[in-house]
Amino acid sequence: MFAQIRQLPRAVWVLYAGTVINRFGSFVMPLLAIYLTRQGYTPARAGIAIGAYGAGHLCASLLGGFLADRIGRRDTIALSMFSSAAAMLALSLAREFPVIVILTYFAGLSAELYRPASNALIADLVAPEHRVLAFSLYHYAINIGFAAGPATAGFLADHAFVYVFIGDSVTSVLYGVIALMALPSVTRIVHKERPEPSPIPNRLLTFLAATVCLTLVDFQMGSTFALHVQSLGFATSTYGLLVSLNGALIVTCELAITNFVRRFKPQPVIALGYLISGLGLSQTLFAHTVPALAFTVALWTLGEMISLPMAGAYVAELAPAEQRGRYMGFFSMSQSMGMLAAPILGTMAYEVNPSLVWLSCAALGIIACGFVLWRAEWPVTHLPLPTSTNADQ
Repeated sequence: MFAQIRQLPRAVWVLYAGTVINRFGSFVMPLLAIYLTRQGYTPARAGIAIGAYGAGHLCASLLGGFLADRIGRRDTIALSMFSSAAAMLALSLAREFPVIVILTYFAGLSAELYRPASNALIADLVAPEHRVLAFSLYHYAINIGFAAGPATAGFLADHAFVYVFIGDSVTSVLYGVIALMALPSVTRIVHKERPEPSPIPNRLLTFLAATVCLTLVDFQMGSTFALHVQSLGFATSTYGLLVSLNGALIVTCELAITNFVRRFKPQPVIALGYLISGLGLSQTLFAHTVPALAFTVALWTLGEMISLPMAGAYVAELAPAEQRGRYMGFFSMSQSMGMLAAPILGTMAYEVNPSLVWLSCAALGIIACGFVLWRAEWPVTHLPLPTSTNADQ
C-alpha cells in the first residue's frame, strides 16, 4: 500500500496539503448552531440558517462541476477559497436574522464550490486501480485538518467567536494561494469539441438517493448533536473535542480499513458503511456522558471510513472522462441535499421530541443501505485491483 502511495503524482499531494489547511480552518460551520443560539435565536432558526448553508452547498455542487469542466480544476478551487474568505468575514458582522441567512447561503456556495473540482482532479491524475486509495487519502487529508479544527474552534469560541470567523477566512486564503501556485492549470483531458452531456444512468440516481438519506444522518452532527451536547451541560470545547474525535479516528484507522475493503465489490461495502453510520448516530438517544457520546461518534465514523473512499472512487468509475466534473458535481449535490434538509428537519424534530431525531437516523441508515443494494445490475462489478505499475500521470 505504501509503495502505491509513493507513486501518486505530485499535484495530488499538493491538493492534499491544501485540503489539510482548509479543513483545519473550517471553524464556523461546526459551531454555527451554538453561535446562533447564543445570539438568542431558537434551535429551529439556527437550523434554518444552517440549512441555508446547505442550499449554497447544493448550488455549489452544480456550479462547481460545471466550472471544473469549463475553466479548469485549479481556477475553480482558487475561486472557491477566495470568495469563501470574504463570505465568512461578512457573516461575522451580520446581526439581523435575514442577513445571516443570506450570508450563510453565500458562505455555503463559495466554500463548497471546490469539491467537484478536487474530486475530478484526483480522478484525472490517478490511474483507476489506485483511485480508492487516492480518495481515501483525500478523505484522510480532510480529517487530518478536521481532527484539530473543531477543537481549536471550540477553544477560540470560548474566548470570542470573532476569532472563529477570522481563522476560517485566513486558512481559505492560504489554500487559494497554494492552488494558484502549485496545482496544474489545465486538466489531463482536453477536448476540442465538447460532447453533449449524456443522460444520468438510473443506477447512479439510485446511488445518489442513498447518499441523500445518509447525509440526512451525517449532518445532524453539526446541528442536533451540538444541541444535545449543549443540553447536557457540557462546554463548547467538549463538543469540539467530540467532533475532532471523528477526524482523529480517521487519521489513525482509515488507511488500514480502506486497504482491507477495497478488495471487495463497492456496492456491499458502501451499503454496510451507510448502515453503520445511521445506526451509530442513532445511539445518541442513549448517550448522556462524554464516554457514551464518544462511543456514538466512533460508531458513525466507522461507517464513514468504510463507505466514503469507495463511494468517491465508484462515482469516478461511472463517469465519462469528459464529464467527470459533472458527475462529481452530482455526487456532491446528493450530499448537499442532505446538508440543506438535515438541519431544518432535525432541529424541528428536536424541538418536538429529541428521541425522534435519533430514531430517524436509524431508519435512514437502513433505507440508504437498501437503496445501494437495490439494483441487481451494476455497471461496475468491482474496482480494478492495484498493480505495481506507476500511476497514470
